[in-house]
Amino acid sequence: MAAAVITTVLLLITYFTATKSTVIFTGSVSPNFTASHFTFIDQTGNFLRSINQTYTAAILSQEPTSSSFYVVVYHTDSRVIVWTANRNNPISDSGQLRLTQTGITIYDDSGTPVWSTPPVESKVDSLHLFDSGNLVLLDSLNQSVWQSFDYPTDTVVSGQRFLLGKTLVSMKSPADFSAGDYKFTLTSYDGMFQWRNSTYYRLLMDPKSIKNSNQPISYLMVNGSGFYLSGDSGVVVQVLLSSSDKDAGYRILKITNDGYLTVTRFINKNWVTDFTTPADTCRAPNRCGKLGLCSADGCSCPPGFHNDPKTNTGCSFLESSLLFPTPCDGNRSVLRENSSETYSYVKLGNGMKYFEIDYMNPFASGVSLSSCEDLCSAKCSCLGLFHESSSGLCYLIFNNLGSIISSSSNDSDDKLGFIKAISSSPASRFQDENSSSDFPLVGLVLLPASGVLLIAIFAIWMHRRKRSTKMRSNSKKLVDSSYTDDLEMFSIAGLPIRFDHEDLVQATANFSTQIGSGGFGTVYKGVLRDKTVVAVKKITALGAAGQKEFGTEIAIIGNIHHVNLVKLKGFCAHGRDRFLVYEYMSRGSLDRTIFGSGPPLEWQERYEIAVGTARGLAYLHNGCEHKIIHCDVKPENILLSDSMQVKISDFGLSKLLSPEQSGLFTTMRGTRGYLAPEWLTNAAISDKTDVYSYGMVLLELIQGRKNCVQARTHSSGNPTTSTEGKSSGSSGTRTHYRARAFYFPLHALEMHEEGRYLDLVDPRLTGRVSREEAEKLVKVALCCLHEDPSLRPTMANVVAILEGTLPVSEPRLELLNFLRFYGRRLTEPSMAETGVEVEVPSGFMVPTMDSSSPSVSPSTCSYMSAQQVSGPR
Repeated sequence: MAAAVITTVLLLITYFTATKSTVIFTGSVSPNFTASHFTFIDQTGNFLRSINQTYTAAILSQEPTSSSFYVVVYHTDSRVIVWTANRNNPISDSGQLRLTQTGITIYDDSGTPVWSTPPVESKVDSLHLFDSGNLVLLDSLNQSVWQSFDYPTDTVVSGQRFLLGKTLVSMKSPADFSAGDYKFTLTSYDGMFQWRNSTYYRLLMDPKSIKNSNQPISYLMVNGSGFYLSGDSGVVVQVLLSSSDKDAGYRILKITNDGYLTVTRFINKNWVTDFTTPADTCRAPNRCGKLGLCSADGCSCPPGFHNDPKTNTGCSFLESSLLFPTPCDGNRSVLRENSSETYSYVKLGNGMKYFEIDYMNPFASGVSLSSCEDLCSAKCSCLGLFHESSSGLCYLIFNNLGSIISSSSNDSDDKLGFIKAISSSPASRFQDENSSSDFPLVGLVLLPASGVLLIAIFAIWMHRRKRSTKMRSNSKKLVDSSYTDDLEMFSIAGLPIRFDHEDLVQATANFSTQIGSGGFGTVYKGVLRDKTVVAVKKITALGAAGQKEFGTEIAIIGNIHHVNLVKLKGFCAHGRDRFLVYEYMSRGSLDRTIFGSGPPLEWQERYEIAVGTARGLAYLHNGCEHKIIHCDVKPENILLSDSMQVKISDFGLSKLLSPEQSGLFTTMRGTRGYLAPEWLTNAAISDKTDVYSYGMVLLELIQGRKNCVQARTHSSGNPTTSTEGKSSGSSGTRTHYRARAFYFPLHALEMHEEGRYLDLVDPRLTGRVSREEAEKLVKVALCCLHEDPSLRPTMANVVAILEGTLPVSEPRLELLNFLRFYGRRLTEPSMAETGVEVEVPSGFMVPTMDSSSPSVSPSTCSYMSAQQVSGPR
């Protein structure tokens, strides 16, 4: 027994000794690596440092007494955390990080995964922490398959590119790493600040922001000399820093837990703040708590309100019988015409502003105050309103109430604010300053108790009936009945404008100029009142799910801003129809340019189209808060401006189709000829499905024609003619020929095997394209066509290859053999050839097909009509 005890003690001593001897790795670690705070406790959770020890990766908690641990990267000297993996899912000190060939996974102490890197396209060979602060997974070829810089949390470090569409989300508090209420998002034209999804500031509003050009913004960067928002051709916006020695030290940019964007500098072992915005502290939306009044003198409460005794933050109604109404569950508003609740409105007073009003569109215009109140009363998520008496503009505040800003007394703004209140007692609910009773109250004193009760019930019924009728009448006049509650979200700056149907009728001259049509409906050219030319898409076939999700989808699409994506300017709901208003692209769709009869595109133009399309798809896949798979990438959905700028259209709209329209698509979505093999095998659909379609489009760019066409060939060496059966005077002959399919992807594969890349280039460009240029695009296209989706490159990698930052990969022939099957099925006589007898006028030469220049008919093989299967161009 004693021996067993001694053995156990020795084992424990050995275990803890081994634990204590754990050392911090430098530079990188390899798969099958496991770390926990407990196993690295002698290193305070540190397990990996960059080569020059600038940054450290660790498993730690923010406070010594906390039991919540996070996998983080921090700046070694200052110990400031710059990135967090599992910010919303903390683990205990025995929770583990495990590195395998499939990526990083974090487990809690029960062995349940709580966070992991997304699936990678090749096996992980190592995990590196670079001196830039970037935590990177590399494969055996030293190519990045995942990096922390693509998934920022609340901080951007010196030298890091914070890309278009990315979002920084604040911590809840300095001691709580989880996602807070504040966001900073980089758009193509500005940096946007949001509190609980309501915009409260723009970076260009700061007086230190200097705009140098109007080109689209691509990324943000902070370094030793400044803070910049840059585009493809240079700095678009720069923020001047006030420090005299701004070339010294280490800088970071951070969105703080109270809603400020700061740039701080670590110098002489101290942090110095170089920049803070909003500079006006009252611009922070929750600076003084709920309905707290923020001024230069600090925080107070508006008249009619007092400090909230329950929370000791913000303000509540001074009258004890009034309460804030409870908002609807979630973010949806529910019409409450039949609700038993009666609302009153407490005036905020003159000289008081609300942060959100500057960034939202009015809910209605030309209405009275009482009508504006009725609109708010009809929406349970409406918590307050602002009304402008001079114009009748009505602004509704939904879901959240922040602080009130005290404005100057000489402010000409005549918007008055009112906060929605509900009585805490049935008696006081009946007292509404805007209502009147048809029954004299004095009569209640003269009636017996039972009579009083009956009369009271009758009066309440009459009051509610009148109020309900009034609200319905006003709503019908002021707000189109088709503006369902899920469209209320369009009050955030940067999201689409809600157009009146009459405005679109006028802009399109009653929809007289049609410029496209397709599965989503019809597209018309229009000119808005400000002379902006637009394309108005009328969607007429939304199913029940599409009608329900319209608001959500448009909110997502409208908040996406990228130079290579068509911008959604606005929307309209009218009856069962929905309208989308897009920027107008003067040259139309790519198919008209490359397949049309006009002059051919030069090779450099085709290359730029390929790069622009790849950038747009990469942004949809990786740059948005919501990953978007286009599902219908083809030339008809790639638009061009006069300056040949590329913009992808119809992204994110496929989910709105009705079931009947879905039947026009093969399997689910997309156009035959561009569909990836997984559509036909019921395999999982991913962003790699778009990669396949992109590869098909790239082949069409290279050759300047459709991938699958029918070419005509004689049934014998010479055409046969006959005048048999012809009437006198007929000049025609009867000719037999066959239509034979030509499948270019198979031809491209065969030419690749032989190294004959120039044979694949549009013959109109002969002598103007080098072999190396053609080889690069052909190889990229074939890699995109790999049958196994996981072995296709990502669109981000395609962009990197085309831009020259990644080497061109070799197509894997075993993954392209399916093209031989497809091509031979199309070209074998039983499938592709049809004996056709047509009458040809005398003197007309029947075109023949030879190996060098097949004569193309207008129709393509294995293609449904583009208008049948996709959205309009």
